[in-house]
Amino acid sequence: MASSRITPHSLSRRQLLKGGVALGSMAALVPAWASPWGQSNTYAQGVEEGPEVSLTIRRESIPINGQAANPISINGSSPGPLVRLREGQDAVLRVTNLLDEPTSIHWHGLILPPEMDGVPGVSFAGIEPGETFTYRFPIRQHGTYWYHSHSGLQEQEGHAGPLIIDAAEPEPFRYDREHVLLLTDWTFEAPMTVFRNLKTAEGYYNFQERTVADFFADVRDKGFAATAEMRGMWARMRMSSRDIADVTGSTYTYLINGHAPEENWTALFRSGERVRLRVINGSAMSYFDIRIPGLTMTVVAADGQPVQPVPVDEFRIGVAETYDILVTPEDNTAYPIFAESMDRSGYALATLAPREGMRVDVPSRRRIADRGMEAMGAHDMQGMEGMAHANMPEMDGMNHPSEQEMDHSAMQEMDHSGMQEMDASGMQGMDHSGTGGMPAEHERMNANGMLMSGQAQPGSRYDQAGIGIDPLERRVLVYSDLMALTPWPDRREPGRELELHLTGNMERYMWSFDGRKFSEVTGPIHFARDERLRLILINDTMMEHPIHLHGMWMELENGHGELIPRKHTLNVKPGERVSALITADAEGSWAFHCHLLYHMEAGMFRVVQVA
Repeated sequence: MASSRITPHSLSRRQLLKGGVALGSMAALVPAWASPWGQSNTYAQGVEEGPEVSLTIRRESIPINGQAANPISINGSSPGPLVRLREGQDAVLRVTNLLDEPTSIHWHGLILPPEMDGVPGVSFAGIEPGETFTYRFPIRQHGTYWYHSHSGLQEQEGHAGPLIIDAAEPEPFRYDREHVLLLTDWTFEAPMTVFRNLKTAEGYYNFQERTVADFFADVRDKGFAATAEMRGMWARMRMSSRDIADVTGSTYTYLINGHAPEENWTALFRSGERVRLRVINGSAMSYFDIRIPGLTMTVVAADGQPVQPVPVDEFRIGVAETYDILVTPEDNTAYPIFAESMDRSGYALATLAPREGMRVDVPSRRRIADRGMEAMGAHDMQGMEGMAHANMPEMDGMNHPSEQEMDHSAMQEMDHSGMQEMDASGMQGMDHSGTGGMPAEHERMNANGMLMSGQAQPGSRYDQAGIGIDPLERRVLVYSDLMALTPWPDRREPGRELELHLTGNMERYMWSFDGRKFSEVTGPIHFARDERLRLILINDTMMEHPIHLHGMWMELENGHGELIPRKHTLNVKPGERVSALITADAEGSWAFHCHLLYHMEAGMFRVVQVA
């Protein structure tokens, strides 16, 4: 059964007491294997149990939301089956490609040898049509993860699935039953058509632009002068305050486990059971806000790693993130599992119910929000305009080499001497008092002038969920809530800092690090083997970016000292500065990129070389 602890460290009395308070009567250390349930047997797309698994990838005719579709399937389903492994095993995963193009599988969030990571052109050749590739690696972790293609835009076509690793020892909480919830966004357009449309016109899929009625509503709330100034600012930047998502419900159908809202996919429970929901955002481009009206959700893991329990009413999940939550339905009632897209253009919906066939009403919808000055981390119009139109090197067309064609063996260290970079010192000095800036005690420096480990960086907004969320409406999970159960083994101070800017040009739909898309860089980012470093990410754009580092953990410096949480994907809000500690203990070449699929395709991709 799925239940164990992530590290061999024992829990302190304080940590156990805190967990006990948050979980109420959950008897925090009773193992799940004492229950007859514990594992899901209702995942809609089937289950493949390890340690040896065979997966066949092909294109099939499979209806989606009642319409004919031709997605990429894995073992006959799209999205693919749940792959279930166990900590301590040696996994053997045979993947056969029956497509007419190369493919791959990346095991998202897993710590494994670089040649098994599954990114074509980095340390893996890809899987050619008709070939079978065998992934072999030891499993040194447990938790909720997922897998997906890293070839072209195949991920958008259904080439993804959940990956659950059961732990070798009991976890510090118990539950009676579990369900996996894989969120995806499906379009009936060809992915390359979507990409061309994004390059053709800014806001191509945005049909929620402001109206005259919105203008007069703002005048009533803020006054004519303030409203006119804000509208004029956006007009001069040739941008929209409602650019919340690049691709929206105008083309997307939002799915849970491959099912559209009308199909009423149901997760079953018995009254009084403690249910574990493993929530995975496997979408290409969509952030979701998740709530189960009528139930408190207790967050117990983030990105597969256990955290001290946090009771919430809602949480936002960025692309590629995972969260494990516990709920305890007490009556013979059906509950909606409601995942509303961040831009409010649509939603995914499932039912948590004691029996099949029960239906629920759609919870109340929220109107789209408008981005404000905090989207650029600025508090005056000139600062915002400057950040929106940061000087960037002239870029060629978007025809960069495909991942299958990349040859990284000859890469040299990237030369930034000719780059026109943003002035980060200005961002550090900004007054964030109105946007969730961290208090002064979080800004302590060590003798070398570097922030001490575990202290939140100035400019971070870890105590905010993001745009469109009203913290007074309900309890919402924020990054500052996340606290590890036990300290991570490497407690060294970082030996150096690496600062990267997240950059882009919305009008031309180009995305990059430090103003250069992947086809323009001349070499990888270098980490020294076993070094301890601080990675600082500064978002100079008005879009959220979920940044994923392969092969290594990122320890989010959210102010919790030695109990800062470990993640594989970090959401960076517009104008925000995020920092994480990294132990470079994984020799080889690793992908590092924005996990918004079309951002990565447009150039927001780098290679990290550990040597």
